[in-house]
Amino acid sequence: MDDRQLMENMLLLEKGACDLFMHGAIESSSPNVHHTFSCSLNNSLQMQSQIYEKMQEKGWYPTQQVEQNKVQTVKQKFSC
Repeated sequence: MDDRQLMENMLLLEKGACDLFMHGAIESSSPNVHHTFSCSLNNSLQMQSQIYEKMQEKGWYPTQQVEQNKVQTVKQKFSC
């Protein structure tokens, strides 16, 4: 397993943790539990962002520039 595969796995695991923490916050039964899940979600989102940035720096997670007309089309579709 190379570094890229490890980072991909870390990113997938972190995304899964975000999903679990989000559902925990939504379903929490008390303010303290909600706060704990919300803080954990925020921490996990920050970690996910850091992993993504490192992968992008190495060219392992390239992004594409989208044409402005496509952005406008999507905006119009969901603005109603």
